[in-house]
Amino acid sequence: MPESNVQPAARPAADAPAAAGPPPAGADTHWDGAQLKRAMHAASRWLDRHAAHINALNVFPVPDGDTGTNMTLTMQAACKQVAESASHSAAEITSGLSYGALMGARGNSGVIFSQVLRGFHRGLQGSDHVGADEWALAMREAANSAYQAVLKPVEGTMLTVMREMAEAAEAAARQSPDLVEVIAITVAAGRESVARTPTLLQKLRDAGVVDAGGEGLFVIFEGLLRFAHGQPVEGAELGAPSTLLDLAPDGVHVAHGEYGYCTNFIVVGHDLDFPTVRAWIAGQGDSAVIVGDDKVIKVHIHTPDPGAILSYVAPLGSLRQVAITDMQEQHEDFLDMHAAAGAGPTAAPPAPDTQVSRIATVAVVAGKGLADVFRSMGATALVEGGQTMNPSTEDLLRAIDALPHPEVILLPNNGNIVLAAKQTQVLSKKRVAVVPTDTLPQGMAALIAFNYDADLETNVRAMEQAAQQVETGEITTAVRDVTLNGVAVKTGDVIGLHNGTLVLAGHANDAVAHALLQHMGAGARDIITIYYGADVTAEAAAAFGQGIQQQYADQEVEVVAGGQPFYAYIISVE
Repeated sequence: MPESNVQPAARPAADAPAAAGPPPAGADTHWDGAQLKRAMHAASRWLDRHAAHINALNVFPVPDGDTGTNMTLTMQAACKQVAESASHSAAEITSGLSYGALMGARGNSGVIFSQVLRGFHRGLQGSDHVGADEWALAMREAANSAYQAVLKPVEGTMLTVMREMAEAAEAAARQSPDLVEVIAITVAAGRESVARTPTLLQKLRDAGVVDAGGEGLFVIFEGLLRFAHGQPVEGAELGAPSTLLDLAPDGVHVAHGEYGYCTNFIVVGHDLDFPTVRAWIAGQGDSAVIVGDDKVIKVHIHTPDPGAILSYVAPLGSLRQVAITDMQEQHEDFLDMHAAAGAGPTAAPPAPDTQVSRIATVAVVAGKGLADVFRSMGATALVEGGQTMNPSTEDLLRAIDALPHPEVILLPNNGNIVLAAKQTQVLSKKRVAVVPTDTLPQGMAALIAFNYDADLETNVRAMEQAAQQVETGEITTAVRDVTLNGVAVKTGDVIGLHNGTLVLAGHANDAVAHALLQHMGAGARDIITIYYGADVTAEAAAAFGQGIQQQYADQEVEVVAGGQPFYAYIISVE
């Protein structure tokens, strides 16, 4: 789609805040903590009003966009944390906002926004007031913090929008001491940055959309400006929605390496040189996720020499939660463990009052039928969630801490929950491992590989290997027109996704599902499991399963009531 056809949000001229120029008479040039708190509450309500149209558009035309919901709930959690605070210190208020966002972060966009607030607080450096200079410094630190959370930032996402707003804020503060004017210029830069995102990402140009995470960030700052101008956030007319896309997951996902050791640890110290430590460790392998500050650094990396990394960080402080797993161990080891585990879809779960292992398994699941499947496979605890309903970091942490087990393996079962899951590793006092399952079938395969008698590292290794053996297919209905990956889609078409990638479109669930199975190479696999959704009748699912069994006579075919929303069928091939 030509770039000239990609338009930012259209808003009524009379309702749009001025991009520059003098603020209204009597506007403050500084905010104290109480004013900043009210501004954030206004921004939260403004974001909430825009959440629906942000949700409605996604990287694929599927009916499960949740960027707006995730950012709104994260923002609400931040504001709730300071709602009862009587402090007039801006630093104290941003400290509370940062903590609330950290605990309430949902989805990848919410996690990144929590880092924005963390950096904003750090940039205030204990100041009781926010003026133009403080705003510019806080914006720069907010952008740095967001980028530091992602080892390989992708431009054209909300990271770019945050950085370009920070650059505009710095330039504006050098020219004017007026806070409101600087915020106005910051917001204008955000609007332009969102509109440019398709020029930075081919994926956005192909879909004819802009970045939804970036739009959400812009809307938040626009809400702050409306507060500064005394404009309402309730009842104000909204412009036409942008054509949006949530690329936040692409910006923060990390591809898993194919060699070496998966190395995880936390180092706790004083005056840690985080940028230097992060850069050195990142050069020792791949698939690195390294976050922290001058007191705590959390590391995940795939490396051929974990000993060298541990030797480097050991003198820096106290090492905690060290976990090293050999990713090159022969597949036969996994098969032996699979047999030893003795778990399967029909295995009875342990008695609720009996702790048969020091390790608990916590799975994120959407749909009653799928929840029953995970319980039958022995999951210790379940957290409700999935597409459109990502659990927060606090939701996951609550489930983990409620268990008596000292060690926990967390299965997010959705790529947009992995980052929130990883935050629990730092926040929980328990030893938490995250097996980064992107789909429910991957989570099931991982859970089958769990061995009550094995230690945490061995289980994580086996479960990661098991998850990688599964192919996932999904059948749903398109919510907009798009041509993506060479597939032309019309609103209302049935589409098929293979491991999260759009590959097929048609007019009937069964026909697209048959074609999808062929695309997935089901004929060369052993087991085909079909989980049918809440909108599919048992009779229709049984008939579909019979057709699949006829086509794949040499494979074992099972049909299970999943009860999942949005997706008519989730198909596992292994």
